[in-house]
Amino acid sequence: MADNYLGNKMEEHLARQQAGKAPKASRSLNQLFLENRSQRSYDNRCVVSENQLRRIVEVNTKIPSARNQQVLRFRLVTGQQAEKLSGMIRLGGALPELHLPQPGHAPNAYIVICATVEESHYVDIDLGISAQSMLLKAVDMGLNGICIGAFDKTAVTEALQLPLQPLLLIGIGKGEEQIRLKEVAEGDSLKYYREDGIHYVPKIQTKDLII
Repeated sequence: MADNYLGNKMEEHLARQQAGKAPKASRSLNQLFLENRSQRSYDNRCVVSENQLRRIVEVNTKIPSARNQQVLRFRLVTGQQAEKLSGMIRLGGALPELHLPQPGHAPNAYIVICATVEESHYVDIDLGISAQSMLLKAVDMGLNGICIGAFDKTAVTEALQLPLQPLLLIGIGKGEEQIRLKEVAEGDSLKYYREDGIHYVPKIQTKDLII
């Protein structure tokens, strides 16, 4: 435990030196929600380590699981394997003309989520809880991420020699996009879009969510 603690602290120190920033003050849950946006472009000067991915996956030892079955398993992907994986993904389905991620701006690390049983309603519940929790942890660590469902499962399984079929990829890195939420009414378009270099994400206002 001491070794992990010291290793984590050293990584945090080096990350702050690299970014040239002082440690961030503790943020509220609402702030984490706001910062937890799907980034589709990453600064690859910030290299994500396997130890950082382990700390993100560790949240799965603390979160709920449907029927407490705990069937999800995770592959940590960095380095050359991550580069290979980047060639198999597509981001920004609503913006096909941008061909995202652009060369040199893909995530430089991934967490591949698999399950020990066939996908089901209960597995999907766990998948959603796990993905959101890990992305919030990444933001808390000063990183960003994105859930990726558009990939060839067979190709990823073969490339990583996975013993289980992948359900979802989580791309992790240091996002470089400006993203803003835009409140909309029920019935308005929910398609995200870009204007003047800013990525806008429509979100239905609270009063229309309550029935």
